[in-house]
Amino acid sequence: MLDSFTGLSRHEERSGSRRDGFETLLGCGRDSAAPRDTFLSKEECPKTVVTSCKDCIRTGPFCAWCKKLNFTKQGEPDATRCDTTEALRSRGCENDDIVSPASSYTKLSDRPLSRGSGQNEDPVQLQPQAVRLNLRPGKPVSLRFRFRRVEDYPVDLYYLMDLSYSMKDDLENVKSLGKDLMKALGQITKRARIGFGSFVDKVALPFTNTNPAKVQKPCPEDERVCQPAFGYQHVLSLTDQAEEFNQIVSMQSISGNLDSPEGGLDAIMQAAVCGNKIGWGDSTRLLVFATDDGFHMAGDGKLAAILEPNDGQCHLDKSIYSKSSEMDYPSVGQLAQKLAENNIQPIFAVTQNVAPVYQKLKEMIPKSEVGVLSKNSDNVVRLIETAYKVKSAPLSALFMLVKRDLPAEWGLLSLLSVQVEFVVTVTADKCTKEQSFQIGPLGFREKMNITVVTECECVCRDPLNKNDPACGGQGQVTCGTCVCNKDFVGQRCECRMGDKNERDLREACRFNNGSVCSNLGDCVCGLCQCHAGEDGRNIYGRFCECDDRSCPLHHNRLCGGNGKCDCGKCLCHQGYDGEACDCKKSDEACRKGTSVCSGRGNCTCNICHCLPGYKRPFCEECPGCPSPCGKIASCVECLGFNSGPLKENCNSMCSKVKHKVVEALTDKKPCRWKRSDNCWMIYSVKELDGIDNYDVTIQKKLECPKPPDLAAIIGGSFAGVALIGLLLLLILKGIIHMKDLKEFRRFENEKKKAKWTNADNPLFKTATTTVQNPNFSGD
Repeated sequence: MLDSFTGLSRHEERSGSRRDGFETLLGCGRDSAAPRDTFLSKEECPKTVVTSCKDCIRTGPFCAWCKKLNFTKQGEPDATRCDTTEALRSRGCENDDIVSPASSYTKLSDRPLSRGSGQNEDPVQLQPQAVRLNLRPGKPVSLRFRFRRVEDYPVDLYYLMDLSYSMKDDLENVKSLGKDLMKALGQITKRARIGFGSFVDKVALPFTNTNPAKVQKPCPEDERVCQPAFGYQHVLSLTDQAEEFNQIVSMQSISGNLDSPEGGLDAIMQAAVCGNKIGWGDSTRLLVFATDDGFHMAGDGKLAAILEPNDGQCHLDKSIYSKSSEMDYPSVGQLAQKLAENNIQPIFAVTQNVAPVYQKLKEMIPKSEVGVLSKNSDNVVRLIETAYKVKSAPLSALFMLVKRDLPAEWGLLSLLSVQVEFVVTVTADKCTKEQSFQIGPLGFREKMNITVVTECECVCRDPLNKNDPACGGQGQVTCGTCVCNKDFVGQRCECRMGDKNERDLREACRFNNGSVCSNLGDCVCGLCQCHAGEDGRNIYGRFCECDDRSCPLHHNRLCGGNGKCDCGKCLCHQGYDGEACDCKKSDEACRKGTSVCSGRGNCTCNICHCLPGYKRPFCEECPGCPSPCGKIASCVECLGFNSGPLKENCNSMCSKVKHKVVEALTDKKPCRWKRSDNCWMIYSVKELDGIDNYDVTIQKKLECPKPPDLAAIIGGSFAGVALIGLLLLLILKGIIHMKDLKEFRRFENEKKKAKWTNADNPLFKTATTTVQNPNFSGD
C-alpha cells in the first residue's frame, strides 16, 4: 500500500527512488528513512486449539489457512490446515487456496497541501487528512503523511512575565516591546497577534507574606508603585494592535513575594487551558515565559497546607486565577500534556543563573526552547526570533494519540525547509471493534483522523450450496471444510448417524483389536476423528496411529532438519539420506582439491572415516605411525644410487615411490639411512594421497666415512711417547727438587739451634796482602 502514494517524486523539493518495493524519498538533502522493523523476522504459527479458519488467523499474525479441498489426510484434524504460508505451500497448497488477511489502509480524505494561507480559507498543512486502516492483529501497517507549513500562516504569541520585584528593570523594557515584537513577527507572517499575562506566586505563607499590609504592598517601603500580591493574572488577550499592547503593559507595575521560586507553572497551565479567554486561534501558538528564577511544582503546595491536586482546568475569574490558594501547583507531566493538547509551544526566556534548570525542563516538555535574557531583558525580541527559528527548523515528529488502545510506532524524517514526510507504523494487538484516533505533528492543530478496523474474519468466497457434492451432497463447503447437515458427520459428511449399532461402529475404529482410535481421537460413525496434539503435533491415520513427531532426532532436530516426519519415518529432502536424514549425499566436506579423504578413508555422511592412525578432517596426518624413512630406504637406494637389495626389481617393487635427485636438500630434518658400505643416504619423504604412496627427494652425494691417516697415527704415537717421557722427567725433577728443598730447610733449622763461642783462635792469623808496582823505584 505504500506504493499508492503518487506525485511525491514530482515535487520540486523532493526526489524519489524505489528499493525492495518501497519508495525512498529524499528531501532537502536527507533520506526519508523507513521505520525500523521491530517484529520477528522469522515467521512462526503457534498452533493452539484451532477448529476453523477464524480460529487460525486469530492465533498469530503469520498463521494462514488452506481452503483446498482434500488437503487433509484421513483422520487428520482440520488444525493441520493452519500453518505459515511457506509451510502450506511446501505441503501442496496453492497460493489461491491460502487465506491470510493482510493489513492495509485506504485514504478517505486526501486534499493537496496548501501553498498559502488566505483570510477566508482553511489551509491544508497535513496530507492525507483521513485514513482507514484494516489491521490484522500483530501485523503492522506503515503509512506516510506529509506536512508543510503554509506561507503566511497565523502566529499567536502570548508574553507571560514574572512581576516579582527582581524583574523591575525588565518590566520597563517590556512596556515598549509591542512594536518590536510585531515587527519581528511581521517577518514571519502578516497575521500575527500578541498578548500579555503576568504572575508572581501563591498568596500564602511561606510563598508570600500574608500580612494584610504586605499583601497590598509586597515591595520594599521605598517603592512607590507596587501592585498587590497575586498568583496569575491575564492582562491582555491576543491582539494585532501593537499600540494597545504597549498601552496596557505600560500600566503594569511590579509586585513581590518571599521565596525565590515563583508560581510560573500555575500561570502556564492557565494560559494553556483558558483558550477562549486568552484568545488562541487556529495558528502557531507561542508562549514566551520570562523570569529570572526557578519554579514551584506539584507537592510544594503542602508547605502552605494546600493539598488539593491541580485539576488542569481553567479557573480565570475576572482575569485572575481564582484557585491559586486552593490548588497545588501542576506537575511537569500535567503541564507537558496540556501544552501538547492545546498545541502551545513554550519559549523559556530566562536569565543565565537559572538557564540550566530550564534546560532540564525543556527535555521534559516537547517543542520547547530556552533562551538567555540579558540583565534587563533588552534582548528579548532577538531571543524570541532565535528560538522561533530553532523551533521551526528541526520539526520534531512527535504525535499526540487521542485514543491509546492501539500501539503506534513512528519514524521521522528530520528536516525540512518546505516539506517533511513522516512514516507511521500502527499495529493492533488484538481483535477490537472499530475505533478512531488522531495523529499529527505537535504544535499544530492539524491532525490526521485514523479509523481502525481489525481483520479477524476469513473471506473464502465459497459457493452457497448447502448440498455441495464435495460434502457428499449433505453439507456446505466453508473454507475447505465441510459443515454437515443434521444427522451427518465425517470429513466429507459421509456418515449418517443411526445406520449402524454402537458396537460395530466402535470396532471399526480399533486397530488390531487395540484401543479405540489409539486413544488419540474420537470414533464418530465408525471413523476416527483425531485430536490435535497438545504439543502441536499433527495426529492422523485411519486409526490415529500416525503423527509428524515420532521420528529419529539428529542434533536435537526432527529428521535432522533435513526431512519431513511422516508416520514415524523420515522422508528426506533431496541430497540427504539416512534414518534421521543425517547423511548428506555429498563429499564436499571430505574433499581437498581432487582427493577424497586423501585416499586413506571413506566419506560417509559428508565426513571422512580414516584408516587407523590417520586423523580427520582429511586423513592427511598419522601422528602415531612410525616414520616412513626406514620403510622406503631400500627403494631410495635402488632409485637414487642403483644399488641395494632391490636393484634387480626396483621398478616393480618401488612403483609407488616418486623420486628426484638434487645436489643438496633444504629440509631441516631429512631422513638419514646407513647403507651396507657404511655410507649415509640423505633424503626427504612426503606422503602422497593413497596408501604407501610417497614423493622422495634424494641428495645426490652420499656421506661416507674417510680412511685412516697412517702418518698422522705414527707421528701422533711418537709425539705421545715423547710427551709422556718429558712429562715423567719433569715429574722426577720436581720430586728431587722438593726433596732437596726439604733437606735445606731442615739444615737451616738445625743451624739456628747451634750455639758457637765468640773467642778468637790463637792459631789463626789474618792474611797479609802486599801489592808492589814494578815500575816504581822508590824515588
